[in-house]
Amino acid sequence: MPNMQLHLPLLARHEGVWDGVYRYYDANGDKIDEHKSRLICRFPSDENVPYHQTNHYSWADGKVEVRDFPTRYEFGRVIFDNELIYGWAAEVPLDDHHRTVMLYWKRKGEEGLELYEMIQLSDCGQMRNRIWHWYKNGVLVQRTLIDEKFVSRDWQKIKGESFNGDPI
Repeated sequence: MPNMQLHLPLLARHEGVWDGVYRYYDANGDKIDEHKSRLICRFPSDENVPYHQTNHYSWADGKVEVRDFPTRYEFGRVIFDNELIYGWAAEVPLDDHHRTVMLYWKRKGEEGLELYEMIQLSDCGQMRNRIWHWYKNGVLVQRTLIDEKFVSRDWQKIKGESFNGDPI
């Protein structure tokens, strides 16, 4: 298993639990959705899964959703390949401040839908901001803005498949 602190030290700083808000906007800038989130980012001891992320989403109307993203590591990238997406994440070496991770992925089952994501981690490691650009056949159709706060490095305390937003 690769040493992720050595190969992707910025991504390794994201390990832990993050609470946030996702806001979705159409191509005209009109808000079309918003929901809360809790993301668990971890580097498990499983040699086949060097990075594993589980996203818990919660809407005001009571709807909840959980998405799980085990990965593999190849050629300096974290590779996502599951029933929802295929893509990669990598640090941006040209960022002299060492704050930026970029992602690219295609949505499976949705022909022509691709996303680019940029993640900025604050210098203190307590906040991060993300933006997704959604493209359908090369045309921008949507953006997602995500603001998150760091909750805990102790992701092992998260159990089960539910999201309740309670403090750890």
